[in-house]
Amino acid sequence: MSVVGEPDDELLARVFLTRVLEPGDEAGGRWVREFGAGEVVRRLAEGGRPLPGVSGKRWTGLLARAVAARPREDLAVAREAGVRFVCPGRPEWPGQLDDLGDARPLGLWVRGRASLRMWALKSVAVVGARACTEYGAHMAATLAAGLAEQGWVVVSGGAYGVDGAAHRGALGAGGATVAVLACGVDRPYPRGHTQLISRIAEQGLVIGELPPGDHPTQSRFILRNRVIAALTRGTVVVEAAHRSGSLVTARAAQRLGRHTMGVPGPATSGLSAGVHELLRGEAALVTDAADVVELVGDIGQLAPDRRGPVLPRDLLEPATRQVLAALPGGRAARPDEIARRAQTAQDDAIARLYELRALGYVERHGDGWKLTRQAVMSVRDGPGPC
Repeated sequence: MSVVGEPDDELLARVFLTRVLEPGDEAGGRWVREFGAGEVVRRLAEGGRPLPGVSGKRWTGLLARAVAARPREDLAVAREAGVRFVCPGRPEWPGQLDDLGDARPLGLWVRGRASLRMWALKSVAVVGARACTEYGAHMAATLAAGLAEQGWVVVSGGAYGVDGAAHRGALGAGGATVAVLACGVDRPYPRGHTQLISRIAEQGLVIGELPPGDHPTQSRFILRNRVIAALTRGTVVVEAAHRSGSLVTARAAQRLGRHTMGVPGPATSGLSAGVHELLRGEAALVTDAADVVELVGDIGQLAPDRRGPVLPRDLLEPATRQVLAALPGGRAARPDEIARRAQTAQDDAIARLYELRALGYVERHGDGWKLTRQAVMSVRDGPGPC
């Protein structure tokens, strides 16, 4: 079958090729770039001379796949399921996917009403272990909810564990989320997430490279991760063992120049070992949505300072805190000694000692001054003088 000369031949050609070429096929991407999608389809559909660099065995396999390709039927099935096909050069195409070069998707099947291009402009990937711990699920959901509340789109893979927790966290906060599948978007996978993926399609977007009805494979899961990495401004890994697929996403993000982040876990947890390895490299440590937004957001979107609880002595003026810190812990001291240790004048030290007595920090002992019992722990264990 030839689709050359049809009114929408570029789109039809790319739909045709999603049945023939596997996601991330760089040789196929190079053919499309050098010859155009229409010419590649013509050679495949008509059994023409092999394209450059392809072996005879592989060319035979591609021709067998081409015989079964029915792009118009795929588009009709997709429309029936509320799915559209978005390809490079169209208004909805996210330009950042072009960073993948010849491994760029031929196009994306999109289920949901929102604009993929607009949502991708302010998106973050949250990925991690399928068999995650309660801690991992909690952190993924909390991070996603926090990002959603700040107007960020949460992107993940729709899988069990961290992925599912991230999607639910964003949805629960009334925010936007995108599931990137390794199969046809009309047939949710895993089956146990059918209801979740349907909800994502209603409130967000479900996208994938495979045509309607196509099934996932191990290699397709791995290749799907490059789309997650390229689509977003940065990738957060919540929990991941040393051989976790989510590390593939993180490394792809690094190669593409995107931000790579990790949430630390217990030092004894094998499920955090891969994250910790990332953190020993170029990944940034994050603990909440504010940390993530500080990295991936616009200039000026800074995370709040991390501080311990405010103690009563923190509210004192710096010079008064310095006098307080100058009192020895177990005995009384004369004003001249206190002034010398506080590096201030004796009259100033005395005035501040009276202030501290009114606040209950010190008491007089003859000609000297001594810390009250209540103040001893504050002075010994609190932060040093400013």
